[in-house]
Amino acid sequence: MGKVHLLNNVKENTTEYSLVRVKSTWTCKEKHSHIGSTACVSPAKIYETLTEKGTSWTVVTPIIFSYKVTETHGLLDPCNATLLTGHAHEPQTSADTLRIPSKPIKRFVVVDQEVYRIYGSQITKYFEVNNVTCKILALPTTEENKSMEMALKILEELNSFSIDRRAEPVIAIGGGVCLDIVGLAASLYRRRTPYIRVPTTLLSYIDASVGAKTGVNFANCKNKLGSYIPPVATYLDLSFIKTIPRRHISNGLAEMLKMALMKHKELFELLEKHGQHLLDSKFQSDSSVFSVSSQSASRSTRLAIVTMLEELAPNLWEDDLNRLVDFGHVISPALEMRVLPSLLHGEAVNIDMAYMVYVSRESGQLTEDEKNRIISCMVGLELPVWHQACTMELIQSSLQDRLKHSGGLVRMPLPVGLGQAEIFNNTSYEVLTSAYEKWCNERSC
Repeated sequence: MGKVHLLNNVKENTTEYSLVRVKSTWTCKEKHSHIGSTACVSPAKIYETLTEKGTSWTVVTPIIFSYKVTETHGLLDPCNATLLTGHAHEPQTSADTLRIPSKPIKRFVVVDQEVYRIYGSQITKYFEVNNVTCKILALPTTEENKSMEMALKILEELNSFSIDRRAEPVIAIGGGVCLDIVGLAASLYRRRTPYIRVPTTLLSYIDASVGAKTGVNFANCKNKLGSYIPPVATYLDLSFIKTIPRRHISNGLAEMLKMALMKHKELFELLEKHGQHLLDSKFQSDSSVFSVSSQSASRSTRLAIVTMLEELAPNLWEDDLNRLVDFGHVISPALEMRVLPSLLHGEAVNIDMAYMVYVSRESGQLTEDEKNRIISCMVGLELPVWHQACTMELIQSSLQDRLKHSGGLVRMPLPVGLGQAEIFNNTSYEVLTSAYEKWCNERSC
């Protein structure tokens, strides 16, 4: 085959066009053309480039998503209209729409099976009292069932029920797995149907509910199929947390600790000091407005959500692969899938974080005292800090996989103090193995 000669001196002529709509028609207008005051101008641009080879068009279209994450109380109280109208940009308009007798309100609701066992009667009553025609689909949304088959089952039911894909959002009520699967199904139906997230576990309250990612497991890999389509709204009601087992409270605390170690020393100190109380109270307030439980619960969840949003909002589609929120997610996906279902997601994340704390200490980024404080905090939150399935072989395999999918760099987030972190790409094999040996010697008993 002959060599391809790159022509660096090819003459180009590029014209920038704005897109202007008059009545129902969009038209290209050159950059300096007169545009009437009544015209609608799109933020999109078309660049037409003429060369000796032919013509090419470059389309630049800003994609802007707006979604609300709202703390609320009594979400299933029939008098609380949040679940039906809270997502609308104009609350008054949405309320007026609900009162139009000629158009009945419809909602398609997917609920985790265990959540339905506890709250099914309340959910049913909520929609009945508000005269909503609804389909409630209760499914076993566990990690083992987090598959494309489950998403397709939802889509088949959704298609049979028939909704207005712009005015009648799908509602997901459950833990992170439920929110992920329903989000993916909604993003696929008619190419994008709005959906609402209602997290019922602490982990989903802090993590899955506030971002844009949806997904299912595929080819024995966690979340290998998915999309970046945020919900139109997420409603956070801490009262759901009171019905989940203590182990699942710890599970969620792992994601809160992740954000604390990466970004916020105050949050770390809150978890260090009040972790046991949060576990005991299940983040519920007692009769005293200024009680320790109410203050620590509201402050810690707020800090965890704000720090998470700070990292997610400017990088919703993960164009920048240097992500502090990946702390605890370098090894844990492979570990979690290997021992499924014995470890919960947050538990696998914490084991990953515990090892990385040793890596950070061995690299000289943490003091011995800081390392011990972090591990003690993990133990206090009743989280595992070691697992026999987390072998050096699995660690190496996970790092190699990360290299393949992260632009040839490991991009390993590591704590460099309490509430501070940096991304590292050059951690040596010697440091990794030395940290692993010390981790096993000190934590495997």
